[in-house]
Amino acid sequence: MNNSLFVEIESFQYNCVGEDICGDCFMMEKTPGFNRIIAVLSDGLGHGVKAGILSNMTASMALKFIGSNQALIPSAETMMDALPICQKRKISYATFSIIDYIPGETVRIIEMDNPPFILIRNGKLLDPAFKEVWSPRHENRKMRIYEVDVKPQDRLIFMSDGISQAGLGSDQHKLGWRRQGCASHVIDLVRGNPSISARELARQIVDTAKSLEENRQPGDDMTAAVFYFRTPRRTILLTGPPFSKNYDREYAWILNAFRGNKVICGGTSAEIVARELGREIHTDLSTVAKGIPPLATMEGVDLITEGILTLTHAAQYLERGEAPQESNGAAQLTNLLRDSDSIQFVIGTKINEAHQSPRHPEDLEIRRNIAKRLARVLQKKYLKEVNIRYI
Repeated sequence: MNNSLFVEIESFQYNCVGEDICGDCFMMEKTPGFNRIIAVLSDGLGHGVKAGILSNMTASMALKFIGSNQALIPSAETMMDALPICQKRKISYATFSIIDYIPGETVRIIEMDNPPFILIRNGKLLDPAFKEVWSPRHENRKMRIYEVDVKPQDRLIFMSDGISQAGLGSDQHKLGWRRQGCASHVIDLVRGNPSISARELARQIVDTAKSLEENRQPGDDMTAAVFYFRTPRRTILLTGPPFSKNYDREYAWILNAFRGNKVICGGTSAEIVARELGREIHTDLSTVAKGIPPLATMEGVDLITEGILTLTHAAQYLERGEAPQESNGAAQLTNLLRDSDSIQFVIGTKINEAHQSPRHPEDLEIRRNIAKRLARVLQKKYLKEVNIRYI
């Protein structure tokens, strides 16, 4: 097992047509200190509010039981017993797929009644061995347990049955898209773009499934979650001038020596780096957006944006779970951070008096606080490795 592998995890979903609440739920968490990642995809009975309650309860309980290393069958029975009863069908029911991964070990996968997951390796669909277990108290509730030794560039795809049954009854897909149809589509997408991100792959799977439905309106909730195992993508982000000018040269060379994506947020920070490294800055006024200042360019730097305003907008995008399609600085920064695995913030601690004015918006936080806000959402919501260094 490769202990240096990073796993990029993203999901995408559509609600059943006419519903404001999704009946599918995808949750994940990382155990501090161990880097253990546990994720759950649950599909509640039916759709709408009741289904959403069922799937959220199931996912929450599964995270707790697996994270505390409880026995599987008693845990599954507890989850089944705890679910509210559907008044119409007189049953309590939610499917689940549980993914339990510790770097350097195999991935344990537990499935109950969701479509079987997809493993793509070297452009091919693999079908790993599994064992079946079941609850003596719940008839026909069998669970499959897999142990998968993942390799670099492996993709694991998990889906609700809204994906596998997309297009059901149509001339082209009388039996639905099915797992094989989804797998073939994923193979084509990866072949066309070998480094396609988990976020983009999940989105394209769900978009394609939606396109198979009558009038492109999902007849059921649709969710896809993608796990992409690969070498880490690293990013460094500098923002704010150092506390003392004596540290300007060190500040610039921290960026210059970094291997990975290089980002500067703040005009003064960019000027320091340009001066110390003997480079030029060019501002691109065509990238001005409403409320977001323009981008700039410099040799050897992947992205240069304005500081506090752009960082605040990026934090808001991340907190809302958005993947903005615009080309402004905040959108580009958001997507770059989401596509990174390990992110290092280098925060200058010199106070910018311009941002202490009470006339500025309330969410215009000072640099240190916005960095902590970004770090918190990147760690909690997106399971990124984040380090903050003050200078």
